[in-house]
Amino acid sequence: MITLHHLNRSRSHRILWLLEEIGVDYDVKHYARDAKTSLAPPELLAIHPLGKSPMIEMDGRLITESAAIVERLCTKQAPHMIPAHTSDAYIQHLELMHFAEGSAMTPILLNLYVGKLGGAGKPLHPRIQHQLDSHFGYMNDVLGDTGHYVLDDLSAVDIMLSFPAEIAMMQDRAADFPRLAQFVERIHARPAYQRATAKGAI
Repeated sequence: MITLHHLNRSRSHRILWLLEEIGVDYDVKHYARDAKTSLAPPELLAIHPLGKSPMIEMDGRLITESAAIVERLCTKQAPHMIPAHTSDAYIQHLELMHFAEGSAMTPILLNLYVGKLGGAGKPLHPRIQHQLDSHFGYMNDVLGDTGHYVLDDLSAVDIMLSFPAEIAMMQDRAADFPRLAQFVERIHARPAYQRATAKGAI
């Protein structure tokens, strides 16, 4: 049995969605953010020193970090969601899997934290906005004609890039990045995504 340690309003929603897509048996342990601070609860620290979600328990060990979890789940349970290791598509897979957290999330998080500084953060906003435009634009432009990244159907990269794509839509950037907006609409319409949303809200 796979166990997902799921924090509400977090990147672990991607893992919940992936588990629904691949149709494996799993259990969910729910954790709620603090109503005042929005921080994860201390209960997660009892599982891992960083106290962050997502985390899964699988094959007798704890696995952390979204990309590592997605890669492991797809490798073992849904290999069709990862390109052949000898293909050029696999190089793009590696690039975009790491881009999702290593590059795309940096300006998103800076925008969130600097926004809490009020006037003190004002000098940083133009640079952060430039980076948001650049990263969202890249995601918009490299999206394939089939509406997916890397493969012609849903892949591990689609799962990973869903979160920053959703953030772009939350920032009202649909008109600026229409292909990205269509990507988000399509994933939200998937039955597995809708099941994950319902289960994540419990």
